[in-house]
Amino acid sequence: MAKAALTYQKLRGGYYTPKPIANFLARWAIQSSRDEILEPSCGNGVVLGAGLETLIDRGASRLEASRLIHGVEIDRQEAAAALARIEVMCGYANPTIIKTDDFFSYCKAHLNDKRLFDVVIGNPPFIRYQNFLEEQRVPAFELMTKAGMRPSRLTNTWVPFLVASSFLLNSHGRLAMVIPAELLQVNYAAELRLFLSNYYNKLTLVTFRKLVFEGIQQEVVLLLAERNGGGQTGIRTIELDTIDDLASYQHTDFVKSELKPMDHSKEKWTQYFLNKSQIGLLRELEDHPKLIRIGDILDVDVGVVTGQNDFFVLDAKETKCLALQRYTKRIVSRSAHLKGLIFSERDWQKNADDNLPALLLDLPDVPFDKLTIKAQHYVTSGERRQLHTGFKCRIRKNWYKVPSVWIPDAFLLRQIHGYPKLILNQAQATSTDTIHRVKLRNGTNAREVAAAFLNSLTFAFSEVLGRSYGGGVLELEPNEAEQLPIPLRRADSLDIKELHALIIKDDVNSVLDITDHILLIKGLGLSKKDARSLRVIWQKLRDRRINRKHSRKKLAPLLALKSGSPSQLLLPD
Repeated sequence: MAKAALTYQKLRGGYYTPKPIANFLARWAIQSSRDEILEPSCGNGVVLGAGLETLIDRGASRLEASRLIHGVEIDRQEAAAALARIEVMCGYANPTIIKTDDFFSYCKAHLNDKRLFDVVIGNPPFIRYQNFLEEQRVPAFELMTKAGMRPSRLTNTWVPFLVASSFLLNSHGRLAMVIPAELLQVNYAAELRLFLSNYYNKLTLVTFRKLVFEGIQQEVVLLLAERNGGGQTGIRTIELDTIDDLASYQHTDFVKSELKPMDHSKEKWTQYFLNKSQIGLLRELEDHPKLIRIGDILDVDVGVVTGQNDFFVLDAKETKCLALQRYTKRIVSRSAHLKGLIFSERDWQKNADDNLPALLLDLPDVPFDKLTIKAQHYVTSGERRQLHTGFKCRIRKNWYKVPSVWIPDAFLLRQIHGYPKLILNQAQATSTDTIHRVKLRNGTNAREVAAAFLNSLTFAFSEVLGRSYGGGVLELEPNEAEQLPIPLRRADSLDIKELHALIIKDDVNSVLDITDHILLIKGLGLSKKDARSLRVIWQKLRDRRINRKHSRKKLAPLLALKSGSPSQLLLPD
């Protein structure tokens, strides 16, 4: 997924969190007029101001409230704006309310002095690892190590921010933060999920059915975490339409939402959008003795990484015009070009006849002067466009030689809209890295696997094991795909041509009626009720993913962007 800086509406020289979000976090987290509050990356003070207002609403005087709030902000200009905001609200402000400092160093100092808080609220900066300054990274990683985690240099800053903020809570403290939805599902947050499930008694995840960012595909969650001194435990999910719903949503409504037992592991939290019985069914089936993992019978690898698809992936007319036919191999460049379960010679030829990009330029790995004149001319045209300076091209010995060009037995969709598919490769084509390449192992029957892959159980687990982005796309990386369970008993009785014809018609429900009966009920011995439940689980998670779309209202951005590189807010990796 392409990474892009988020752009946010500017307000009086700073960037801000909308009041509905700030108020919601403060109202939930602050329980009394005596709660001491920390905002670890306070920007220009919108969230901290909401905390001040909530303390006053709870019965604190303005003076008492001003002494109970604390902010940390590394940017001096933003810190000054936050202090000015508090001064306007209170009529005065003690300069010590806002500490201009690196939060990780601040955290370590407070832990040494055993100074803890009742409440931590806010939204951490999302600093990509390339911009994570070493003087901040060192104390951040020390805190993560203290939490039993093993940070890497690819770690995004919001992860240690959440850990450090947790350490600063007392035994009955509450944390309320805006967090990227990657927390729920990406592998790099696996250790964080385990830490949170062990550190807190109760977790609540507030999500939005409609995206609320203008112009980006980033989903966020509101993480509400409680350390209640050993009281009731569990995790719940609250799904709202937009942030407008926060104004009318009462925190007491939480009791109406099912509190589910937390799985104290690194498992993805997408499962918690299901109910208890659905979660229980998936956990029961995960280790079913008649199921195998995809990775036991095949290898999933990325497609061809050209570094410059516009240059290396050509259509038939371009290839003929450039006289490069002798240097091409067949390729599938987009998942939309794979219609059914079988990619045949005829299918590839139709793509080529329709002038789709269906040919890969596969030049020999020889010095430039050993290429043909036509090939030299084309390579030179690419160099005039500076294509050879791109990272993936410049690291090669000869930038014009694409590596790892091999023909797979099958294709597996990497980015999925409706449902995942395993497609037999009968056209002797390779694929770009938008599509995974599959090699069968151990004498596996390709037709049986491709047919058996289409079942409600495998579909349901694909939604749990994969990851989704704001635009409704499910993505399966090779290691995630290889973890998918698949039922193969009785797969030899499936007719792949029949299933292929139904998929061409986009009649996936008829396919599942056939495969679920043969594979799940007859093959695994599941009841009709459990087989139906798996279908419902898949549909529920799929529909949640697909239906998350931008609100039509032009809502203010949700996260605070602080000025300067230390607080640059970017899409998380």
